[in-house]
Amino acid sequence: MFVPTAGKDVVCRFVFGVACGCSFGFTSKWESKEIMALIVQKFGGTSVGSPAKIKAVAERVLRNKSQGNQMVVVLSAMSGETNRLVDLASQMQELPDTREMDMLLSTGEQVTVSLFAMAVKEAGDDAVSFLGDQVKIKTDSVHTKARIESIDSEKIRAELNQGRVVVIAGFQGVNEKGDITTLGRGGSDTTAVALAAALKADSCEIYTDVEGVYTTDPNICAKARKIDRISYDEMLELASLGAKVLDIRSVTLAKRYKVPIHVRSTFTETEGTWVIEEDKQMEGLIVSGVTYNKNEARITVSGVPNQPGIAAKIFTPISDENIIVDMIIQNQDAGKGKADMTFTVIRSDYERTLKLLQQLIKKIGAESVQGDTDITKISIVGVGMRNHSGIASTMFSVLAKEGINISMISTSEIKVSCVIEEKYTELAVRALHDAFELDKSNVSIEEQ
Repeated sequence: MFVPTAGKDVVCRFVFGVACGCSFGFTSKWESKEIMALIVQKFGGTSVGSPAKIKAVAERVLRNKSQGNQMVVVLSAMSGETNRLVDLASQMQELPDTREMDMLLSTGEQVTVSLFAMAVKEAGDDAVSFLGDQVKIKTDSVHTKARIESIDSEKIRAELNQGRVVVIAGFQGVNEKGDITTLGRGGSDTTAVALAAALKADSCEIYTDVEGVYTTDPNICAKARKIDRISYDEMLELASLGAKVLDIRSVTLAKRYKVPIHVRSTFTETEGTWVIEEDKQMEGLIVSGVTYNKNEARITVSGVPNQPGIAAKIFTPISDENIIVDMIIQNQDAGKGKADMTFTVIRSDYERTLKLLQQLIKKIGAESVQGDTDITKISIVGVGMRNHSGIASTMFSVLAKEGINISMISTSEIKVSCVIEEKYTELAVRALHDAFELDKSNVSIEEQ
């Protein structure tokens, strides 16, 4: 925790990098002031989905401010607004220009931050709203999928020291050309954590429509249990594997700079889930959660020449298009000197990847390319898996008992993932949740 000392000027320089290796620089001057804490709060689209909800959020923020805290608030667009804007764009252009899409999509957050500032003023306090370019949230130039490179926190500090609530549009920034950029779905989480890191905030609270992180999707499994504390590594895996509570980039930043994240509900005062550094109690659990991701598509390039460099010829053009590849399996036919290459991408990139490969297969001497979208990736995650054998075999046995075929498998130290047919998703989730007794709190390795 960093709190300015009374009677002294404090200047801090904070440098950090994101997963892609970019370096960030932040400079700010803190005026002398006794404060309880500096808190960054982020509210998602459902939390600010109407004028009444925006007023309720403003009241909640002001209750925190009244306790002597400095408040930075990051807001998403109102629920449904981004989808509405995407639909408008599709009516104008079959494949909308990405620069213009960023110009369009950034307007959603502009509405919420300005309305929120008005609500605070109406309540008798003071607030000021900023867009990403106004507080210099600098990003790279990959439109619709930009990554934050730096934040100039001086203006934010100045406003906080004037006693104002600082309201910042999530999901957006500005590139070196001065063009507005957006960070992609879930980007408001990343904005909030990046600001918390840059400002050395005492905590970053992510408010949503659920009460925290659950052992699995409670809409699928009635036995799902809210987790009180979870490690950064476990949350990273859950986020990357389909859990929608937090964006993976936000957790990456939080882990790197030890920003405590509190995931909680906008609509209750219930304690949520703390995402923090790993501790001994977490290591005592084999599996912390079961998650699934239906936003997957599978592509197979058949009859690929089995020779050095062929994988690079396939995946380099895909990477050049900023398409993320997940699981990869290669099956060899030693007799024919051919191989089949199967991999997964997110569904929104499926058609684009197929077209790219259809143009590529003749150049590399492959026979055909085909794919499907009727799949789900289901995963189990837990830091206790690092030092405990038999977890993967248990997962495979549970799925086999339910008659669910596995078509692809990938593992890490703390996760096992399987690709299955989409129609078996709910059955698989419930079966695995029961098998690992995730409805019970504090079940240790010995007990399981």
